[in-house]
Parts: sequence; C-alpha cells; structure tokens
Amino acid sequence: MAHMNPLRRGEIPELEDLFAHYDTTLGFVPNSLFTMARRPEILRAFSELITQIWNTGSLPKPLKPLLAIVSSSAAGCRYCQAHEAVDASERGVGADKIAAIWHFETSPLFDDAERAALRLARDASVLPNGVGDRHFAELREHWDDGQIVEMMAVIGLFGFLNRWNDTMATDLEDDPLGFASATYADEDWDLGKHG
Repeated sequence: MAHMNPLRRGEIPELEDLFAHYDTTLGFVPNSLFTMARRPEILRAFSELITQIWNTGSLPKPLKPLLAIVSSSAAGCRYCQAHEAVDASERGVGADKIAAIWHFETSPLFDDAERAALRLARDASVLPNGVGDRHFAELREHWDDGQIVEMMAVIGLFGFLNRWNDTMATDLEDDPLGFASATYADEDWDLGKHG
C-alpha cells in the first residue's frame, strides 16, 4: 500500500494539460505523477526532463526503456520495471526480447552494442557504483560520447524514479501490472510493495 495517497485528477485541474499528454503517450497517468502533483512545479519540471531524455538524441529509441528496465532491476524497483516493459513494447521491442532482459549477457536477442549499454545500466545502478574504465572502453566500441550521455540520462532518471517509487511504495496501475506479470512470468516476477 502506498505511503502517500495520490491526488485525484479532479483535484488538480491546473495540471490537466500535462495529464492529457500521458493519456496520449501511455494510455494512463502514472500514480507516481499524481503523488508528485502535490508540488506542481516539481511535476512540470520532471515531466519536461522525461520528454527531453526520451525524445531527443541519436540513441535508438527502443534501447532507452531496456536501459530503464535493467537499471530498475538492479535497484529493485518493480514499479519502474513494469512501466518500462510496457514502454519497450510500445517502442517496438518484441515480447521475447523484453522477457529475456534478465539474460541480456547471454541471450542471442541482444547484440554486443546493447550488452555494453545494458551492462552500464546495471553496474551504474548498484551501490556502490560498479562502473569502471572497462565499461567506457566497451561502450566506445559501439557508441559515441553523446549517446553515452543519453544512456546516463536514462540511468540517472531512473535512479530518481526508482528511489521515488520504492520509497513511496507507489501502487502499480492495472495495465503495467498485467503486462509485466505476463511478460516476466518465467522469472517469478512479483509486485512487491507496489500493490
């Protein structure tokens, strides 16, 4: 159960434009945003940051949610894992590849460039941080410095989101819960504190 009840949409009509954006892009508004809406200025700035990270740069768009899943997995945030599984699907990543994300090191569904990026996401998301020179040497075999900055922006964004949602014990919405439960069924994925 959530540690803080999210506001109801009707209580904050001044944010309707922002919520309508999420209706269009996700099909629902995440509960985390309804909680963050207690400080609208923070929510608006956060939403702009997400938009910039997700929609700019030259990193392949399908890779971004995969980075987020791995980062969230390393941090243990089930809420973000579920959301990003849906996002990956919406960005054209096949269900088999999303389900194999836990095995990116050995699965033939991932290439060496993806593995280097996902390794960075995993190792940057643990405490203490596990990233070293080897990571950057591997990354630079496949990616330019601007793309590496984009990767770190996704990983950093999910550092914030993982802390937010796990600390708040944000209740997971039905759509991402159903998708993640079905997609990760072979991995004994469970809802954890998010329901």
